[in-house]
Amino acid sequence: MKSALTLVYILLASTCLGQTDSFYLFKPSRVFDGESMHTDWVVLVHGNTIEAAGPLSFKLPANTRVIELPNATLMPGMIEGHSHLFLHPYNEVSWNNQVITESRAERTARAVMHARATLMAGFTMVRDLGTEGAFFDDAGLKQSIEKGVIPGPRMIVATKAIVARGSYGPNLRNADHDFPQGAAEVSGREEMVAEVRTEVSKGADVIKLYADYRWGTGGTTAATLTPDEIKIATEIANAGGRQTVAHAASKAGMRNAILGGVKTIEHGDEGDEEIFGLMKEKQVALFATLAAGEAYAEYAGWKKGKDLPTEHLSQKRKSFQVAIKSGVIIGMGGDVGVYSHGTNVREMELMVEYGMKPVDVLRSATSVNASIFGYGNQLGRLRKGFLADLVAVEGDPSKSISDARNVRLVMKNGLFYKE
Repeated sequence: MKSALTLVYILLASTCLGQTDSFYLFKPSRVFDGESMHTDWVVLVHGNTIEAAGPLSFKLPANTRVIELPNATLMPGMIEGHSHLFLHPYNEVSWNNQVITESRAERTARAVMHARATLMAGFTMVRDLGTEGAFFDDAGLKQSIEKGVIPGPRMIVATKAIVARGSYGPNLRNADHDFPQGAAEVSGREEMVAEVRTEVSKGADVIKLYADYRWGTGGTTAATLTPDEIKIATEIANAGGRQTVAHAASKAGMRNAILGGVKTIEHGDEGDEEIFGLMKEKQVALFATLAAGEAYAEYAGWKKGKDLPTEHLSQKRKSFQVAIKSGVIIGMGGDVGVYSHGTNVREMELMVEYGMKPVDVLRSATSVNASIFGYGNQLGRLRKGFLADLVAVEGDPSKSISDARNVRLVMKNGLFYKE
């Protein structure tokens, strides 16, 4: 017991000191380097950087600590591509009530817990696509993580999403009341310009746009922003080195977003050969959010394995399989927050179930996401000079993707968070 407590103390102390002089040699059964699986590799970390990755053909520094990881796969820290840390599952509290009734203090407290759960699940980076009524609090959460105030993943934040006026919610169909909205409303080019610049000034790393939403007659999904409105937002964002991304489920919304220059399409429910061909031509990536689709169905009473797929789930599966066949870039992002944080692998499991190979899903969750988001020369791969974001999982997720749930070790920026 004493030796165990001493080890814990040493690890905590080294974390607080930043481990700047520490060398760690990881010796797992397998190494997934972000692109391929290897059975004869080791990884050497010095400070917050990968010093070497490959066969053990180099001399180890005298103060190297060797970490044996039998039956484990070492891989880059996984990257969640579509997260909402300020939301929690809708079967706990509806989206409307989260936005209207939960205080920002409560929502931030929840977000702190969600950030920790995400990191402990092996996801060392998230792209958080909108606070949904919590204003710019994701920028403060990101800063708190960077300062070491709380544990959590690296964050790419969108602050407020941008929607066409009158198309979003909460909307309880009562014209007597104006409810606080879950996103920033704009109408026309000038308001779009002003809102993008405001969000950048408040800390947005990426600009999220709602290219369509359920505002059509009878609640049908219809396009909202025009290609010109999306294009001007993209031009302003790109000028500062930022991307635009689009919530787009309909063909019309997807087409407007693609023509407007967005980097990624979120959801893509009605994508077909034509739309995915256009996405491939323009190098626009898809984040299908399959897990959110199943979560919505479950909250409505659907039971997986017992009930036939709903019409919406059948369409999601069909469009995802067309996307695979079309060769469009596919990232990993599940819209987590609709369902529980820390269960991010759920999306990866569905990507396999819907037709992707496990190793391709691993690439999507590491090197592909890193490259899409502009971090391909720093993260998502185990290479010399890359940042030391590492995860070890029990088993081989390139054969059984669910093994990615069995997290044994988490290191972010050279610091241990789980060992």
